Amino acid sequence: MNLIQKTIMEKKTDLNPIWIMRQAGRYLPEFRKIRSQNKDFIKLCLDENLSTEITLQPLKRFDLDAAIIFSDILMLPYGLNQKVEFKKNFGPILGDLDVSKLSNYDEIDFVKKIFPVYKAIKKVSSDTLTKNKSTIGFVGAPWTLLVYIINKQSPKKNLKSDFFKDQFFINRVLNLLEKYLKVHIKNQIENGANIIQIFDSWAGLLDEKDLPNYAYIPTLNLVNYVKSFNIPVICFPRGIKDYKNYCDIVKPDVVGIDYEVDPLSIIKKIKIPVQGGLDPKILLTNNENVKKSAIKYLEIFKDHPYIFNLGHGILPETKPETVDYLVNVVKDF
Repeated sequence: MNLIQKTIMEKKTDLNPIWIMRQAGRYLPEFRKIRSQNKDFIKLCLDENLSTEITLQPLKRFDLDAAIIFSDILMLPYGLNQKVEFKKNFGPILGDLDVSKLSNYDEIDFVKKIFPVYKAIKKVSSDTLTKNKSTIGFVGAPWTLLVYIINKQSPKKNLKSDFFKDQFFINRVLNLLEKYLKVHIKNQIENGANIIQIFDSWAGLLDEKDLPNYAYIPTLNLVNYVKSFNIPVICFPRGIKDYKNYCDIVKPDVVGIDYEVDPLSIIKKIKIPVQGGLDPKILLTNNENVKKSAIKYLEIFKDHPYIFNLGHGILPETKPETVDYLVNVVKDF
């Protein structure tokens, strides 16, 4: 068992494992070099050799405890033939999802379309760099994917005013998402992912009354599915207010917290292992500040199973030297 698995399964409190959301990405010059020669982001994710190389880049530099596959939650709608493209300095832009055309679509069509993702996971999980480390596969939560499918871009802070108008369409899409997310999870696990993280990036956009139908129950179905493989599952419901209620209903093995959450309130209410919390903007300051902020989290969770991480993805302007410093602070604690 590696450090993350021991922290999750044996509830160890003295190991201080660390990985970083978006650790394979834009802050690394070696990634920017590859990206400059590969303008199409989806094609890059579907190049098994390059996505493997990118996934392993941070492990060559830093003493991290996990590799997380270089991919995107929007590979799911892409696999369902929805047009997905990434516009520089804007983010994802999606076309229409034609649900009627998916009646003759099946698991084989879906897997075939994004198969290089699974081949990359196989390569990463069998690489010497990931020996004694976790290989993390991931998916977007059904609610977050529904937001992208209907909104066709990042919603930033608000949903379209008519977002919920076509309940029939929403229910059809949620059923489709559950079916194909399970296919996506299964193929990641079968190719070597030994942890699954479910990103619910837009959970915070829901009113409290809508959380059960759109966030809790659809995610719970996936959590139970992951657990059926005896694989731990981490949930990151960004922006929600009541983490205790979420954990009681959804029952993840680990809950990820964002940087707007008070870690002291979490430690009082949450019994399961916790991940993350540090504001990524801290890494744009000086080493003294980085150390102070990191130790604050490590002190708060010193008697609680805790995986060190950020409260959101690492920012592109972050210096690799600062990441190295952070990793050493965590390891030396």
